[in-house]
Amino acid sequence: MPRHDLSDDHWSLVLPFIPQSTARTGRPPSDPRRMLNGIFWVLGTGAPWRDLPERYGPWQTVYDHFRNWRKGGVFASVVEALQVKLDNRGRVDWDLWCVDGSSVRAARAAAGAEKKVAATTPTSPPTTPWAAAAAGSGPSSTSSPTARASRWPLKSPPGRSTSRHTPSRSSAGRSRRA
Repeated sequence: MPRHDLSDDHWSLVLPFIPQSTARTGRPPSDPRRMLNGIFWVLGTGAPWRDLPERYGPWQTVYDHFRNWRKGGVFASVVEALQVKLDNRGRVDWDLWCVDGSSVRAARAAAGAEKKVAATTPTSPPTTPWAAAAAGSGPSSTSSPTARASRWPLKSPPGRSTSRHTPSRSSAGRSRRA
């Protein structure tokens, strides 16, 4: 049995939740176990759908089953039934139930990049500090670079410059020779 395929025991647990084809004409229906094994292969390896091995059938068919079962709530009902079964056995600690997010890809915007939004999508204007103050919101964790919020003086003390002038190599060399 290949690595990502369901065993007979696991298949017997999942089978009641897999919709059966009722079509009487056209092509014979795809084997749902083979489709589910193909879905698990793609999800387990992280490979693109087009790289699905031929033993699972055409990748388009496997993807269509995945899409239809996801939209139809098949996977949610399987997970729920398995949770109930494990809970009845006392194998689920609901205080510790979580999803491993170590392999979940975040959106680009999660790292601070701008979202790609269609030009026709309405967006809210960015909130400015003065608009937030006028709305009566309290202080935030980020400071405003305004003179009122800054604790540093706007002008440098006498004798100190705010600009950092780095001498060029030629001028630095002349000052050493003199």
